Amino acid sequence: MIEWIKQLRTAFGLAFLWLVCLIYFTQGFRSFVWTAVSYQLKDRLKLSPSASQFVFSIAFFPWSIKPIYGILSDCIPIKGKKRIPYLVIATVMSLVPWPILGVNATSRSSMWHLIILLTVQNLGSAMADVVVDAMIAEAVRCEKALFAGDLQSISWLAMAFGGVCGSLLGGYALSNLKIDIIFLLFSVLPAIQLFSCGLVQENSTGSEVLSEFSNPSDSHLLNGKTNNLDEDSSLEKKSNASARRRKKGQKKSKKTRLMPRKAQTQSPEKGKFLALLWFQSLKDATYSLCRAFKQPIIFRPMAWFFLAHITVPNLSTAMFYYQTEFLKLEASFLGTARVIGWLGLMTGTFTYNQYLKKMKLRRILMLAHIGLAFLNLFDVVLVSRTNVAFGVSDKTLVLCGSALSDAINQLKFMPFLILSGQLCPPGIEGTLFALFMSINNFGSTVGSFVGAGLASILNISSGSFNNLLFGIIIQLLCTFIPIMLLFLIPKEATGIAS
Repeated sequence: MIEWIKQLRTAFGLAFLWLVCLIYFTQGFRSFVWTAVSYQLKDRLKLSPSASQFVFSIAFFPWSIKPIYGILSDCIPIKGKKRIPYLVIATVMSLVPWPILGVNATSRSSMWHLIILLTVQNLGSAMADVVVDAMIAEAVRCEKALFAGDLQSISWLAMAFGGVCGSLLGGYALSNLKIDIIFLLFSVLPAIQLFSCGLVQENSTGSEVLSEFSNPSDSHLLNGKTNNLDEDSSLEKKSNASARRRKKGQKKSKKTRLMPRKAQTQSPEKGKFLALLWFQSLKDATYSLCRAFKQPIIFRPMAWFFLAHITVPNLSTAMFYYQTEFLKLEASFLGTARVIGWLGLMTGTFTYNQYLKKMKLRRILMLAHIGLAFLNLFDVVLVSRTNVAFGVSDKTLVLCGSALSDAINQLKFMPFLILSGQLCPPGIEGTLFALFMSINNFGSTVGSFVGAGLASILNISSGSFNNLLFGIIIQLLCTFIPIMLLFLIPKEATGIAS
């Protein structure tokens, strides 16, 4: 393990490796603070389950428009750099809301203030996620391509480790600290991330753009300016020369003073030219993205993954309220349940890679949804209190459900990653893959809205869970709808990336 990390450090540099691991660790560690947000909405703002789910759905919407961040960073450099400036902007956006929420009690006590700040925070986190993915893709090109899988592996390990730490410490912090202190503590990680951005050097692309697209007259102008400046400096060194040479130097010095003015008159034209160039790059990237996405081989599978989310209402927030208010489960225990969930996620990844990757994707996805329907029975048993009659504790049922749920969802997510990699055409892999992920995230957001609407229709609220069982049964039946739509998935596609 240590030797493997040393090889990665040699290949990519310690600063780059540290920044990548820190960003992914922070993404996983977000469970530390978002559990506190859930309790803030429930206990302090006294929101209903549907209202809380509405807040989360809006706050996480920036994850549904990730291709925009990728296109911007690809096509519009900031001071000649495409990655680090955008990463700094993203880190600042992900950092600033937490100190505000920690210090300002008014912002914590207003639903709309919370929505705005949490949306800005997610905008920064989503942008940082896109930019660091692009940095990884660039880093593993050419001679470093051998380490591509290793860099992805260490990234996922960092995120999983962050998730485990965040879940464990989050439950402990909620039991022993005030929520405002939790917000302030979490802001330390984005602050370290902001500092770490300055440790990574990025080559400027500005000179390449100018050399490639500037016209000959501009080149002569710049060369003339440089030569005259050189002559001006040489004249300063020979100030004690003869009168003839001094007179000649004065003529050249006048010429030198005129040339920068010519260059200044040309700079607005260069600015316009670069703006047109960036606009054309944005236009071309958007056109290529739309043209690729219109292809049935790409559109149909992505439509299935989107429909698989929106046809199954998400009642996770209602279940959170039920577990904390009716079952009286402590925050520390729910943190432990999330740790079990992360372990289940890693188990699902291992199971897929060892036993399922040669299986047809249609079969994998069908089995995954059958498994999710089976897990809904756990919630049916929990809410109907059938487990008490058989002597099974609530905590045992919640732990088992959390582990199996994350494992099965990972079995469903892995085919999505593989299929996305197979469908991406050359040249726009990064942007199109970001679009695939955004479709998946947007489907999840819409599914949360559908779940919030269902909870509202059934009058599921804090302290009133009479219709929760009926809602879970509806969710269970809806789980079979995506199975009927599996004809959208390519028939011969398997879990092995081509």
